[in-house]
Amino acid sequence: MKKGPARDAPTPSTATRRANPARDARLPDLSQYGRLAEYNRKRHFGVTPEPPGTTRAREAGRPLEFVVQKHRATRLHYDFRLEHRGVMLSWAVPKGPSPDPSVKRLAMETEPHPMDYNQFEGVIPEGEYGGGTVMIWDKGIWAPVVENRLGDEDEVDRQLKKGELKFVLLGQKLAGSWVLVRTRGTRQWLLIKHRDEYASGEDLTVTKPLSIVSGRSMAEIGRAAGASPRQLQQAAGADPVLAPSAAPARRRAASSTRREPVRSRSRARGKVASSAP
Repeated sequence: MKKGPARDAPTPSTATRRANPARDARLPDLSQYGRLAEYNRKRHFGVTPEPPGTTRAREAGRPLEFVVQKHRATRLHYDFRLEHRGVMLSWAVPKGPSPDPSVKRLAMETEPHPMDYNQFEGVIPEGEYGGGTVMIWDKGIWAPVVENRLGDEDEVDRQLKKGELKFVLLGQKLAGSWVLVRTRGTRQWLLIKHRDEYASGEDLTVTKPLSIVSGRSMAEIGRAAGASPRQLQQAAGADPVLAPSAAPARRRAASSTRREPVRSRSRARGKVASSAP
């Protein structure tokens, strides 16, 4: 006669929990963070100086922000971020944006970042997600474009779904008309400059390598923020050989800023600013 199963035999779910006790630990509920849940999940804010992720409502009439952060993590890349519905949509651009319309830059979409991240410049500690030196390489305002006019955030949603986002930038290094084109899957895009008065063959990552907020090089940012010896070596390697000393470049940048309000840039600033609903 066949024997039935012992009464105290564990059920499959009980056996699984015993074999994998770590699964009993409940993951924190990050649903309150919405689009920033993934950003918060990847970071330990008691360790990293990065800001915690919370969405922010846009004030009526305020233009949309953009920022480009030079980031020496496992590899050097430029984080290209566009404000949309309270967060910063983000793409990692390995070689940095190019103002040359013939150059198509790979841009890998990453998790949205909080608006407060636009002010972050410093060092993410070793062992943390994205550990390394971060520079605010450029920032300014942006607006979506549809049929030769400026659009709204609904238009951004439509174009992102379609996989082709057209926009204008007005920053200290990047300006004019651009497009992001999705090429494969959901994350792989190309960042391309349109041909206009701001197009050029200049490699801005080499000719304009310093932070627009502090005027510092990657090595200087690393030293000031207490980078580890390894991170400091990586940060120094991310600085172009063209500018061994940041001080003269800072003086040139300050002089250029005083002369900056040329007529065409002033016109562009008015156009982008007027896009705010």
